[in-house]
Amino acid sequence: MPYYEMIMIFDRPARLAAAVAIVIGVAVVVIVAGYNPSVAVIAMLAGALAMWLASRRDTPLDEPVALLSEPDSNTEALLNALGDPALHLRDGRVAHANQPALTLLGQHIIGNDARLAIRHPAAADLLAASNQSGVVEVTGLGQRQQVWEVHVAPLAPNERIVQLIDRTARYAAERARVDFVANASHELRTPLSTILGFIETLGDEKAGGEAVTRNRFLGVMQGEAKRMQGLIDDLISLSRIESEKYEVPTTKVDLGGLISGIAGGFLNDDGRKRDEIKVNIAAGLPPVPGDREQLSQLIHNLIENAVKYGGGGAIDVSLALLPDGQLDFSVADHGEGIAPEHIPRLTERFYRVDPGRSRAGGGTGLGLSIVKHIVERHKGRLSISSELGFGTKVSVTIAPVRDAVT
Repeated sequence: MPYYEMIMIFDRPARLAAAVAIVIGVAVVVIVAGYNPSVAVIAMLAGALAMWLASRRDTPLDEPVALLSEPDSNTEALLNALGDPALHLRDGRVAHANQPALTLLGQHIIGNDARLAIRHPAAADLLAASNQSGVVEVTGLGQRQQVWEVHVAPLAPNERIVQLIDRTARYAAERARVDFVANASHELRTPLSTILGFIETLGDEKAGGEAVTRNRFLGVMQGEAKRMQGLIDDLISLSRIESEKYEVPTTKVDLGGLISGIAGGFLNDDGRKRDEIKVNIAAGLPPVPGDREQLSQLIHNLIENAVKYGGGGAIDVSLALLPDGQLDFSVADHGEGIAPEHIPRLTERFYRVDPGRSRAGGGTGLGLSIVKHIVERHKGRLSISSELGFGTKVSVTIAPVRDAVT
């Protein structure tokens, strides 16, 4: 590195200190060596050079510098037309940035080194090169979980365009798919292992020959097999609902009549209608455009959840017409309630507040996920509210058939 560049890498205070040190050092040399015209001249020149360098304007990596020329209007228009964050680099510094880039990276990036605008090790080498193109993946820009693809392409000598494409949604979908396969495999493996273990035990002459033991094992095996069947049915149902996600249903469905019929089908162990389910349906409600089978599944899942986790108390099922003309279907229990941190995740596949309790009740962990997808297909809105010690309320809002609104 040339002597001048070695000095200029220091900031101004450091250079001032170095200049003073040089002047003092030269003065000491002159005093020790004795006065000599040649030494005096050299000392004066060294001191003058040191002070001149110290007075130079700072140009460190993290301080903007004046651009050699204004950004080309066509380049500026191109960047502004892009919906993704984009930068125009000249000699490794940010000459121009569109508004999405300024929002993401900050207003201070103009004039700065590109490596300070996009502070990430994976992008540093690519951005440092003068005319290199390529693509790197970075995380942590904006939000900690955001994933970006940084595309760098040459524009002219010593000029490049950098575009940042948000890939967060794609990676989240891939992660959800991987989690789904893992969770489904786990949920199927558990009952299958139980069944295989009991089959092996029943194959033993001593264990299989005892009627009491055999009947108990067969009962457990039947329960586990039904659980597997329920899980597979829910997986098939969820897959079908997702495949029809963009097909808006148009059949007119009497939601009030559907709710009354399904609520009446929940029976106690003795076969009588459950008295704790209180149904309140407003009169004269218009029908809704919907898939009758899917709406039936939605209603059944919500009432079943309230019965399972409502603590045996009263369950309020209602359907009313809101002031804005929407129909509001709600199911409320008076059980233990759900802690606030769990509520945002209740519609995730296989998410359970209490896994042991859910499996003991025969739950598959897919009920509310199915409800969410049905609501989305019907262009409705799902809301869940709960308070510990006071119960949980789930509401679904759906618009009625337009020509039926009074």
